[in-house]
Amino acid sequence: MPDIAEQFFNCSNRERAIFEAGIKLGTIYHQYVGAPVSLSNLESLEEAIKQSVLVQPFVADASVKINPENIHRHKGTYKYITLTGDMLDVSLDIQYKDSGVRARLRYIKEMDYPLMYLED
Repeated sequence: MPDIAEQFFNCSNRERAIFEAGIKLGTIYHQYVGAPVSLSNLESLEEAIKQSVLVQPFVADASVKINPENIHRHKGTYKYITLTGDMLDVSLDIQYKDSGVRARLRYIKEMDYPLMYLED
């Protein structure tokens, strides 16, 4: 299937794959951070994030994990918390024509920051 947007990109196929990866990771971060999460909906939220990114152009595969460590600390009637960037571990395989990249969003403890970067 031809890419009708290709004419607007003045870059290599690899650069386009990298661009697409950044857009997708940024979308996941800004769309889902703040979503209510508890142990009862953890897996369904992971799956929802994964399925939402898999329908986007050029995503070949995705893995989404939410660290439940902070959730375990909350007990009682008001035991849900909201998703934060440091809880996300996302891996995306992006394929644009002959170029593929693996992008990652995960919390880097030494930086105290949820970093988006290229793994491969």
